[in-house]
Amino acid sequence: MKHPGQINIEDYNYNLPEQRIAKFPLPKRDESKLLVYKKGKIHESVFNAIDELLPEDSLLVFNETKVIQARLKFFKETGAKIEIFCLEPFEPTSEIQLAFQQKSPVAWKCFIGNAKKWKKGSLKIELEIEGKKVIFSAKRSGMEGEAHLVEFSWDADCTFSQILESVGLVPLPPYLNREAEKEDKTRYQTIYARHDGSVAAPTAGLHFTDHVFQKLSAKNIKTDRVILHVGAGTFKPVSSEKISEHEMHTEKIIIKKATIENLLHYQSRKIIVVGTTTVRTLESLYWFGVKLWVDGNQEFKINQWDPYQEKYQLSQPAEEVLKLVLSFMQKNSLEEIRGETQLMIAPGYEFKIADILITNFHQPKSTLLLLVSAFIGDDWKKAYDFAMQNNFRFLSYGDSCLFFK
Repeated sequence: MKHPGQINIEDYNYNLPEQRIAKFPLPKRDESKLLVYKKGKIHESVFNAIDELLPEDSLLVFNETKVIQARLKFFKETGAKIEIFCLEPFEPTSEIQLAFQQKSPVAWKCFIGNAKKWKKGSLKIELEIEGKKVIFSAKRSGMEGEAHLVEFSWDADCTFSQILESVGLVPLPPYLNREAEKEDKTRYQTIYARHDGSVAAPTAGLHFTDHVFQKLSAKNIKTDRVILHVGAGTFKPVSSEKISEHEMHTEKIIIKKATIENLLHYQSRKIIVVGTTTVRTLESLYWFGVKLWVDGNQEFKINQWDPYQEKYQLSQPAEEVLKLVLSFMQKNSLEEIRGETQLMIAPGYEFKIADILITNFHQPKSTLLLLVSAFIGDDWKKAYDFAMQNNFRFLSYGDSCLFFK
């Protein structure tokens, strides 16, 4: 597998006019356009006809993470607005699911908008939970890497999850350049979102409806789910000239043993992956198995350049690697496996699990566009040109793509 470090990110730039960015969702989720790419040929369809395009008796895997209302707005007595964007929990636990169940106080890693205006002191909001007034406070307590540490406290017997539900705002992507509205609370969330933890939606899943799932089921397309909690780093453009100088963000993932059994069952058929986050999850699972095989390393932590190291280039098929992971889980009585991934998928990468990709259109010079290029090669330019010429809508609330490898 060729190391992609010398790739020039300017080769993955394209002109995206502001008016082509979808600022709002369509009235119906599954009526978005669908760009279909197969064997170098491209045509236009509609998302609610995707069942006609996918192979029977295949497995479709999606990411069931749920977007949290991660944006908090405070005002100083001077009137200055301070916006706090909750990134990930820090204390008393860094485990995302447990963090939402914590009671006062908690500390989180955050981005702070207008941080220069907030040098000291506490910020306060008065809110109401279950009919009772609650004073919610925020206090800066240091730095952790590029993030600020913020301690939150409140004077009521309720969880941080209840606080966010009451006062938090939907963390819309910065490129939408607008405030969150009431409909964003449901529309910037997949219909199958289950587990709190993301600060951005896995947007390829936004097009799915119950009706689409019914049609897929009628075609004997089975579904399964994984969890990757999407971090704010997903919007971080590659600012260095060569991608070797770009540091990938780390995201937490959870995969059930039953899902690995399903992946093994469908190895001789097709595995359809919904979104780049699901791709990263499944491909990271494979590399965990490889590290287990080569190093005996039982820590599920995938670094961005691991797949490109010569010692990890196995001749064994993916099926054997997944069997090893399954055996490891059985020996350790694990029903699910938790890990973190910094995996960089760029041209030169060889996919081990994903056969078919459903995704949205991505920003210029982004790691997500690099992933698409790794999947279909230089034809990504042909696909994006087609989308531009045929009035497709771009980015999070935009239209979708169906790519066959």
